[in-house]
This record gives sequence, C-alpha cells and structure tokens, in this order.
Amino acid sequence: MSGRNTSEVRILCSPGQLFLQPLWDQLRAWDSFTQSPLFAVLFSITTYVGCCLPFVVLDVLCPWVPALRRYKIHPDFSPSARQLLPCLGQTLYQHAVFVLPLTLLHWARGPAPWPREAPELLPLVRHVVCCLLLFDAEFFAWHVLHHKVPWLYRTFHKMHHQNSASFALATQYMSAWELFSLGFFDMLNVTLLQCHPLTVLVFHVLNIWLSVEDHSGYDFPWSTHRLLPFGWYGGVTHHDLHHSQFNCNFAPYFTHWDKILGTLRSTHAK
Repeated sequence: MSGRNTSEVRILCSPGQLFLQPLWDQLRAWDSFTQSPLFAVLFSITTYVGCCLPFVVLDVLCPWVPALRRYKIHPDFSPSARQLLPCLGQTLYQHAVFVLPLTLLHWARGPAPWPREAPELLPLVRHVVCCLLLFDAEFFAWHVLHHKVPWLYRTFHKMHHQNSASFALATQYMSAWELFSLGFFDMLNVTLLQCHPLTVLVFHVLNIWLSVEDHSGYDFPWSTHRLLPFGWYGGVTHHDLHHSQFNCNFAPYFTHWDKILGTLRSTHAK
C-alpha cells in the first residue's frame, strides 16, 4: 500500500482505532507466524507461564524474605519442586497432546485473514468485559454441576482439587475435559460477540492472568478484588475458600452468581 493510501486509511480511523493501530500493525507484520497453527499454542503457554512466573519467584523467596508472608493466605505453605514440576508438566503435556491437534484441525480449515484496521478502544473494552461476564456464568454452571454430581467430580474435577492450598502453577492442573471446557467457553464467547482478533488476544491474556491470580495464594493491596468496589469481584481469597471448603464460591471471578444461589462465603465467615 502506498503512503497516500495508508494516510487515507488512517484518516478514516477513529481516535480509538488510532490508539491501538500501531500495536495492531506490529502484530500484523508477524502474520506469517501469528497465522500459523503453532501461534495459538505458544501464545497460550507463554502467557500462562509468564503470568505464573512472578508468583513462583515469590514462593521461592518467601522462606528467606519473611515480609512476604504477610501477603500469603497460607503463610506457612510454600509449594515444593515435587508439587511445581508435575503441574508444569501437566500443562505442557496437555497443550502438546490435546491443544495442538485441535489447533491444527482448526487451521486446516484455513485461517481467517486479519483485518487491516485495529478495533476501537471502547468496543474492545466492552467486548472483553462481556467475554469475562459470559465466561464467569458458563464456568459457574459447569463448576456447580461438577461438584454436585459425584461421578463428574471424581472423573473430571477432582484432579484440580488435589492441592488444597493453591499456588500459581496449580491453576491449570486439571483434567483434559476441564481444560477443553474452559477453552470451549473462551472461543464460544469471542465467536458469538464477533470480537476483533486483537480483542481476542487481550481477553485471553486477561483471563489467564485473573485465573492465575485467583490460584496464586497471595493477597496484595493491588490484587484485583481490592481494586473493584462493592465486593463485585471475589478474587484470590474468594477462590481459596472454595479450595479449602469445596461447597462455596463456585464462580471464578465475580460474586453475583454465588450471591443469587446462596453459595457465596466471605473470608470473615471462614
């Protein structure tokens, strides 16, 4: 495209698009990689490990830095290598054996070309929030069902509860069916809302971060549940109670579904 045509495209863009356009142009410049079947798998693994890594470092430092214990939900617990390595191995195994083949099948249909223009900022934010709310509702229903039906719990969800005290790398320590279910909800929502590819990437990064934070075992002053008002967001303390008591706090992020069904429990009632 000539410089004149590029300028015309930029003029047609709204201010919200221009804000995101440089980032989107950089991603499109790597389209030979981003349109390959390996991109989705590598993006998922690197994002997940990157989100876990700060908490893994904190867990390693915690025995030698007592000040960190004031932020730990379980101050006397630090995951050992015998706990960390199987969790990491499970994530890598499932991505290689299950996620990659599914990505190849999807890619074989022909990757959809990415649009030239970036999304507008406000629609991106709106779609990400909607995706989070939909995912929260879908996983809440899935989660309740897999706790209330003993066979489903034993067969598909019990694996995730083997670590009663959560830590970051235990986030994806789950059965293949549970991982597939979460991935299905992710892709269903962005497809229904017809999200821009950049919005999809932003949603996936945020969704992975929030999930890792929920399992991290650290309650910092800047944790997400402390930044959102009125107790709308449960966060790490909310999810830790679920892992220790099993019959409460089924929603992954927000608190409204647990309030409606009477399964919300606060740390004050612990």
